[in-house]
Amino acid sequence: MSADTQSTKKEFFGHPRGLATLFGTELWERLSYYGMRAILVLYMVATLENGGLGFTNKQAAAIYGAYTSLVYLLSLPGGWAADNFIGARAAVMIGGAVIALGEFALAGPTMGAFYTGLVLIVLGTGLLKPNISAMVGALYAPTDVRRDAGFSIFYMGINMGAFLAPFVCGFLAQSETFKGMLKSAGMNPAHSWHFAFAAAGAGMALGLGQYYWGRENLAAVGRPPENPKGSPITGILAYLGIGGALFAFFAGMTYVINQAGNVAKGAFGAVVGLIVIGLVWSILKPLSGEERKRMISVVIFVASAALFWAIFEQAGSSLTLFTDKMTDSSLLGIAFPSSFFQAINPVFIILLAPVFSILWVKWGEKQPSSPMKFTIGLLFAGIGFIVAAFAAGSGVGGAKASGHWLLLIYFIHTIGELCLSPVGLSTMTKLAPAQLVGLVMGIWFLGPTLGNYVGGILAGHFDETHPETVVGLFYQLGFAGIIGAVVMFALIPIMRKLMGGVK
Repeated sequence: MSADTQSTKKEFFGHPRGLATLFGTELWERLSYYGMRAILVLYMVATLENGGLGFTNKQAAAIYGAYTSLVYLLSLPGGWAADNFIGARAAVMIGGAVIALGEFALAGPTMGAFYTGLVLIVLGTGLLKPNISAMVGALYAPTDVRRDAGFSIFYMGINMGAFLAPFVCGFLAQSETFKGMLKSAGMNPAHSWHFAFAAAGAGMALGLGQYYWGRENLAAVGRPPENPKGSPITGILAYLGIGGALFAFFAGMTYVINQAGNVAKGAFGAVVGLIVIGLVWSILKPLSGEERKRMISVVIFVASAALFWAIFEQAGSSLTLFTDKMTDSSLLGIAFPSSFFQAINPVFIILLAPVFSILWVKWGEKQPSSPMKFTIGLLFAGIGFIVAAFAAGSGVGGAKASGHWLLLIYFIHTIGELCLSPVGLSTMTKLAPAQLVGLVMGIWFLGPTLGNYVGGILAGHFDETHPETVVGLFYQLGFAGIIGAVVMFALIPIMRKLMGGVK
């Protein structure tokens, strides 16, 4: 069944019915992921007496950056495995099951359970994340003007899960009310963190059930390839092998960055550069001239996205620490656990995503091009951290910054996110050669891979004992976004030529 035929069947707010299934699945998966993310750094820096791991800010930020990077990096082999062996539908189901196991592993109170959980979540997300996005794109014909709007609706589902996540997991992890319930039941209240991780696992399990029950709406998309390169088991084993190699690579890179001398760092960088060039060439070589140009534009989009995510994903690291340690975590006189503030961005997404979706459809061919939307996204990411620097400055001298600053910061960042992230997903499906959709979605997630890793390193410089350095860090992030926007704006004419008519 073609995408055109699929789009004329049962509809979901004017879109193919399959969007409802994928919307709900991603909602539950993101509730699981963002629930865990809301408390991950806080859990790592909490003292042993308070049930945490007792890590320093630098250690926690480095682990957070590496973990969130690998989550996205494994989207590349995850998309490849679906394209060549198992199909997107099966990849999403398998990935979701592995994610649930990982969240439940985090509920164990040992260091081994902690690292096992992170590894399983990385492996599962690598299969689920690129392929569920690829299926959203496959619901629409290439010329269907509803595509960007459909991704905006899908993105709203992501953020509905992200909105609920901090309240569920943050309440269980940090609330004195829940800790009191544990104490009255004869349990150690310091173990509240692990109940929160278990709740994240339950969320993913619910998402798997929703996906299975709505599978008939996806009959036309996500099937196994017509000429697979091997059995599904072979594909899974190959994925695990690549995943293991990437884990080893990141471990080596982290060691080199933190321990090795300048000569070793230079040599390692040269090797990495050669590997990247080789991979890019192996992808571009078999393509036609037009396809090759479009893939070059994909690389530029990914590079700009990497900068955006290095700035934006401070939400789970330096901004979380800023909220917890340097901010009066209350709004309108009501105090909240610091993790609750991570629900602000999803609230704005839920409110603004329908507005952006309507605007893109209303403007039609007159809407800004994808490169211009990326420019706007980078600009707003930068402006948000200029505001954050002012907020941090207001707390210098011992006073805590007002929690109301966070409303403005997250509002600005949300506008930037809506101009870049869902648009990027949609643009990748339009630029990708038909035989490489899953792989290109994996390449797209290299942006947040690099961004999260670099962002984790930058967040390691957060030091609440020297507030003036926090102000400097936030200014650096702000100016990086603004400079990136200027560069992207200058590249728009070149991008239009490379994209070959795709807007």
